[in-house]
Amino acid sequence: MTRIAESELIINNRGAVYHLNLRPEELAHTIITVGDPDRVGQVSKHFDRIEHQFQHREFITHTGYVGNKRLSVISTGIGTDNIDIVLNELDALVNIDFTTRQIKPELTHLTIVRVGTSGSLQADIPVDSYVASTHGLGIDNLLNFYRQNNNTEEQELLHSFSLHTRLGNQMASPYIASAAPAIQKHFVDGFNRGITVTCPGFYGPQGRVLRLPLINPELIDDLTGFRFGNHRISNFEMETSAIYGLGKLLGHHCLSLNAIVANRIKQEFSKDGNAAVAGLIVKTLEILSGIS
Repeated sequence: MTRIAESELIINNRGAVYHLNLRPEELAHTIITVGDPDRVGQVSKHFDRIEHQFQHREFITHTGYVGNKRLSVISTGIGTDNIDIVLNELDALVNIDFTTRQIKPELTHLTIVRVGTSGSLQADIPVDSYVASTHGLGIDNLLNFYRQNNNTEEQELLHSFSLHTRLGNQMASPYIASAAPAIQKHFVDGFNRGITVTCPGFYGPQGRVLRLPLINPELIDDLTGFRFGNHRISNFEMETSAIYGLGKLLGHHCLSLNAIVANRIKQEFSKDGNAAVAGLIVKTLEILSGIS
C-alpha cells in the first residue's frame, strides 16, 4: 500500500493534522461545521460537557457530548478553498493511519452537517426561515480539480442549468453533488428544500453591484427562474457545493442547513439574523442527538 509523503499530509509535532490541529481521537464522527469561528462557542454552549478545544488560524474545534451523543463543531472560515482543507483533513483523521501514512483498509463514514447563513432566491422563502439543501451546485471551480462521479439525474440537472444560465461559457464550469439521504431524511419538518448554489465570492459572484459592473447582470434572475422537474434553486452561499462534492467523493454523509438572513428577490435583510441562527443551532442539535 502506498505511503503518503510528509509534504502531502502534514502532521505537526503533537501528532495532529496541520490546519485543524486535531489528532484522530479528538474528533467525533458526527460533525457540525460553521463558517464563523465565533459560532463554535454558540454551538458548544449547548453541550453537556466539552472534552477538547483547539484552535489554529480560523479553524476552531470543540468536541463534547449532548447527552450520550459525541459531537464536534468546527469553524471552516468562508469559501470553498477552506472547505477543501477541512473536508480533506477530517477524512484523513479517520481514514489514514498517521503512523504508517497509509489509507486504512476499513473506512469510516463521517456525518457532517453545515449550519450557516444564506440568501434566499425565491420570494416564498422568507428571511429567518431555514433551508435544507437537496443539492450543492458550485460555480466556484473547486470540484473540477477532482474526478467526479455524478449520477444520471445530477448530470441532466447540471446540463439543464448550464444551458439555462450560460455560466459555463463565461467562467468555470458548474458542478453538482447531492445531499446524503441518510441524514437529509431527519431534517424535513420546518425546513424549505431546494438546490443551493455556491459562489466564489460575496459581491460580484452573487450579483451585487457596488462600484464594479458585472459580466452577467442577469445572474439573480437566471438562478431564480431555473427549474428542472420538481427542483428549483432556493438559495446561494459560499460553502455547500464543496461540502457535498468532497463529502460524496470521500464517502461521508453531508447535509447543509442554512438560516435565511437575506431575501434577494424582495431585497430584505433579517432584523435579527443571530436569533435565526441560534434557533437553527438548537434545532440541529436536538435532531442530531436523537440519531443513533
